[in-house]
Amino acid sequence: MLKKTDQIRLGARIELARRSFWDYCRLKAPDFYRPDRPFLRELCEAFQSFLGSEEKVLIVNLPPRHGKSRTACCFAEWYLGQDIERKIMIGSYNETLSTMFSKNVRNTISEVKADRSRAVYSDVFPNVRIKHGDGAMNLWSLEGGYNNYLATSPTGTATGFGCTLMMIDDLIKNSDEAHNEAVKEKHWEWFTNTMLSRREEGAKVIIIMTRWATDDLAGRYLEFCKAENIPHRHICMKAYDKDTGTMLCPEILSYDSYQATVKAMGAEIASANYQQEPIDIRGRLYSSFKTYTELPPFFEGVYSYSDTADDGSDWLCSIIWGVYQREAYVLDVYYTQAPMEITEPETARRHKEHSVNNARVESNNGGKGFARNVKRISEEELHNFLTIWKWFHQAGNKKARILTYATWIMQHVYFPINWRDRFPEYYDAMIRYQREGKNAHDDAPDATTGLAETMQILGG
Repeated sequence: MLKKTDQIRLGARIELARRSFWDYCRLKAPDFYRPDRPFLRELCEAFQSFLGSEEKVLIVNLPPRHGKSRTACCFAEWYLGQDIERKIMIGSYNETLSTMFSKNVRNTISEVKADRSRAVYSDVFPNVRIKHGDGAMNLWSLEGGYNNYLATSPTGTATGFGCTLMMIDDLIKNSDEAHNEAVKEKHWEWFTNTMLSRREEGAKVIIIMTRWATDDLAGRYLEFCKAENIPHRHICMKAYDKDTGTMLCPEILSYDSYQATVKAMGAEIASANYQQEPIDIRGRLYSSFKTYTELPPFFEGVYSYSDTADDGSDWLCSIIWGVYQREAYVLDVYYTQAPMEITEPETARRHKEHSVNNARVESNNGGKGFARNVKRISEEELHNFLTIWKWFHQAGNKKARILTYATWIMQHVYFPINWRDRFPEYYDAMIRYQREGKNAHDDAPDATTGLAETMQILGG
C-alpha cells in the first residue's frame, strides 16, 4: 500500500512529466536521467525548446551509449502524448532498427500498470492508447488518431504517409559506408526525394547521427540549412574535452576506457564515434591550404594546367596561376562537367582574360583534340597569340603523383581568400580528398598536382 505522502510525490512527478520532457525522462528512467548528468538535461531541454521554436531542423551528434537514441525514443512518446493527432516518421539504416525503435515506443504506450509505486505511460497521458487492431510493429495508430507512427529505412516505403515530426536515427552503420560515396548519395536522395516530401505543414525534422563524414546526411543537411537560411539548431557533444581534460560523463565512459577504445578502434574511427570529428577530416590528404588577400606586385609568368574529363562522370579541371618568387598564386579554376562545346570556348576565354603565357594540357583520353580546338579558338576567334599551348601524354601513376606533391602544394600554392565561394566544387574536391580509401573523384587533386609538376619544371 502506497503511503499518502508517496502518492502525492508520485502525482507531482507525473504532473511535471506532462509539462516537461526532462521530467518525463526522469520519471521513466531515473537511474539514467540523473541530475548529476547535466548533458542529458541540456539535451532534453533542447528537444522540448526546439518543439516550441521557429526552428525547423534539429541535428544531434552525441557519442555512443550517452543516450541519444534512448532520448529520441522517449521524445517520440512524450511528443505523441501532447497531441494524438501528431504523426511521427522515423528512419534508420535498416528496417530492423527502425522497427525496434517503433516497438519500444508502442510498447511503452501500451504498458499495463502492475505496481502502484511505479508510474507508467498511461499515468502521464491517460487519454493516449494504441488503436485496437492497428498496432503493427512498424505502422500503428492511436485511438482518435490515424497513422500516427511509421518506421522506415532507405529500402522501405513512405508512400501515403505524412508526418508532423520526422526523425532520422544513425543512417551510417560503419566506416566502410562513411567512405562509400554511393551510399552517402543514396542516403541524401532518399532523404530529400522521399522523406522530406512527406512533411506536413509546420513539420519538424530531427537528425540524430554519429558524425562519420563531412558529407554524411547530418553534415550535408546542416550545410543546406545554412545556405538556404533554414532555421535550425545543432547539438554537438564530444566524449572528451581536450581543453579541460574531462569526460562528458565519466560514469558512462571513463578516460581510461576511452583511451583503450581509441587504441582498439583506431584514431580516425574513434574520433568520429566519440568526438564527432568526421573520418574524412582526419584522413584528408591536404590538411591545410595557404591563401592570399592581395596579389604580388607582378608575376614572372602566368601558366595553366588542364586535365580533360576522361568520361561522362569526370570533371574538366583547368587551373590558371601566376608565379612570383617560386610561389604559385591561383588566379582562376575552371572545374566543370559541361560538354566540350561549352568548355572549349570558355577555357580559351579564361586564358585570354588572364594573359596566360604557357598552357599545358594532358593529351590522355581526348585531351589532345581538346587542346587543339582551344588553341584554334584562342587564335582564330579571340586573337590570342600570347598563350603557347603544349599537350603531352601523362604517363605517371595518378595516385602516386598526387601523394608525392601534396606537401609541396600545401606549402607553395596560394588560393584566393574566398576560393571556397569562387570555386565551390573544386574546393570540396580538394578538402575532401582522402589519403586512403576510395575517392569519388580525383580530377581536382590531379590537375593541382599538374600545377606542382609544372612549377618543378620551371625550377619552383
